[in-house]
Amino acid sequence: MEPYPVVREDGTTDVPGLRVVGDLRGVPLLKLALDSGARAAAAVAAEIGERRDGAGPIDLAIVGGGVSGMAAAVEARRLGLSFLVLEAREPFATIADFPKGKPIFTYPSDLEPAGELQVTADVKEALLGELQRQAAGIEVRNVRALGVRAGASSLEVDLDGADPIAATRVIVAIGRTGSHRRLGAPGDDLPKVWNRLHDPADFRGKKTMVVGCGDGAVETALLLAAAGAETMLVHRGPDLSRPKEENAARLLEAESTGKIAIHLNTSVRAVRPDDVVLVDASGERSVANHEVFAMLGRVAPLDFFRRSGVRIAGEWTRSRAAACAAFVLLIAAVLDWKSGGILADALRAARFFPFSLASSLPEARSTLAGVVARSAQYPGFWYTLAYSTVVVVWGVRRVRRRKTPYVRLQTAVLAAIQVGPLFLLPEIVLPWLDRNGLLPVWAMDALFPAVSWGNGREYWRAYGFILAWPLSVYNVFTDRPLGAWLWISIAQTFVLIPLLVWRFGKGAYCGWICSCGALAETLGDAQREKMPHGARWNRLNMLGQALLAIAFAMLVLRVVGWQLPGSAPDRFFRTWAMPSWKWGVDVFLGGVLGLGLYFWMSGRTWCRFACPLAALMHVYARFSRFAIHSEKAKCISCGICTQVCHQGIDVQAFAQRGLPMQDPQCVRCSACVSSCPTGTLSFGSVDARAGIVSVDRLIASAARAREARS
Repeated sequence: MEPYPVVREDGTTDVPGLRVVGDLRGVPLLKLALDSGARAAAAVAAEIGERRDGAGPIDLAIVGGGVSGMAAAVEARRLGLSFLVLEAREPFATIADFPKGKPIFTYPSDLEPAGELQVTADVKEALLGELQRQAAGIEVRNVRALGVRAGASSLEVDLDGADPIAATRVIVAIGRTGSHRRLGAPGDDLPKVWNRLHDPADFRGKKTMVVGCGDGAVETALLLAAAGAETMLVHRGPDLSRPKEENAARLLEAESTGKIAIHLNTSVRAVRPDDVVLVDASGERSVANHEVFAMLGRVAPLDFFRRSGVRIAGEWTRSRAAACAAFVLLIAAVLDWKSGGILADALRAARFFPFSLASSLPEARSTLAGVVARSAQYPGFWYTLAYSTVVVVWGVRRVRRRKTPYVRLQTAVLAAIQVGPLFLLPEIVLPWLDRNGLLPVWAMDALFPAVSWGNGREYWRAYGFILAWPLSVYNVFTDRPLGAWLWISIAQTFVLIPLLVWRFGKGAYCGWICSCGALAETLGDAQREKMPHGARWNRLNMLGQALLAIAFAMLVLRVVGWQLPGSAPDRFFRTWAMPSWKWGVDVFLGGVLGLGLYFWMSGRTWCRFACPLAALMHVYARFSRFAIHSEKAKCISCGICTQVCHQGIDVQAFAQRGLPMQDPQCVRCSACVSSCPTGTLSFGSVDARAGIVSVDRLIASAARAREARS
């Protein structure tokens, strides 16, 4: 997946005073681009307040004179800001470059953009004239901006061949106007290779080839064919899933009438003056050709943002690598302290917090204060308290960020489970009830064996009510069989969870119950776009399958050890297998890396790559009815759904085809559904033939939630 500048949902960046608007991530939505530009200018006006005089830097510099930049300029003019638009070419240059007569899709159709710049036309020439009339009188300086840097008291925009411009605030509205993607084949720099189509009539009677699979490629082919060119469309993939439904229908009609020849699973091997060499499953062949249109999109202008100090998603620098390593070491120290490692032993010997609390315990063990005091002398109490606090605090932030009924309910459930069964129950509620004789002794003996430390029993085993085997192995891999926990674990892992996955998908557990998921969906919510994507990373998903196999092998060893105490399998399990699992899998993979990589590879690193329970649920998911439905007609191929998936799923590939997405990696977090600007996606269920059975009534889409509120 292509890197992009790190920009928050409101357009702000890590550079104070600098905002980014428009279709930077490839969102080809004209109305949303207008809306973001106008809203950014309004936000700048609110931040600056009323100017007292005309001295000093201008209020606002707008880099880019496309629809977003000009919408910001029109709004800035209305609000009385002093501003200047910096554009390397001409205002609305992107639209001016569209082919003659190109139809314009002004999605979302029911959206009225903020600000005074509005659109009603649906053809290039009329739209361009409409925008130019509304933006008349806006001062545009024809110059190329190189980057933005912080000056002594303002921001400065560095210009190519001119003095910098000082401004209190800067709006960057350059979109994806970087360099065109090239074919990457010999001859792709010949004069016959084009990246845009101005007037189709210029190519009447010529043999033309269009390479690409998006709306731009399809529209170019249609316009060439309509102008009388002999046209073929070449795409390396197996189908044309990206074009809008209207374009796809027109293309198929043109193919059926012989106006356009479509060649799928075909790549360009070389471009030559009089022909093009293509390669497909049958081998290479030469095709006579006069003109080639490489309609492959553009590469984002990342150098501008690098020079401006804006971070690039997924880009590792020395300082970033050092910060990541330092944070991983910090997490390693915390988990060593929490898990009874070398650091914990040293602090216990030094009677350091929290081990120092043992000398000040209240005498009355049955009181609430006494129970809390005894729990608080162990690191696990404080670790779980901090964990629960983070889930609650960042859960509130998540609800404020993603305003959908689904997120509100899901976050509330995750926080309640974390605070209740995973903190209050083992640390306070169970010890207090047991100490006061309010729980049956036989049940306590069966579930929480007596010990000589703490509150007198292993109440921490209550985690097993939530964390099923083999995510947590400690209630199964015990010195002697604990029958009650064995039956509970069997019911959880092989009955209840399969039923949940069958009906609601793997995410019913991973996204609504699991403590790992609770932290990932709250603290990790703003980090989800950092998850790496691609086939190479998908191969690492098999690590969880390997750990699942090891967990089953250890189960066999444990059963043999129960039957033959002191045998070689029993000794191997006790002295090597179990300690290796605790420190290698549970602490290092699940904790040190799972938590340590939160701010560098998203909060689902452990969940995606290594969790053995998730690997087992992948097997169950083969029979699941859960799916994410997509409406192909609404999909604009913006890629946001894929970018926000912190499980590395290419959601867009399903949405472009209008197919239900049933990838077993899905944890039902709703980020893709919520973030889709057109409301393309929704949760639901399918039958055995992937036919839609139902759509969830609990709204997870922000676009649909807005429609419901209005």
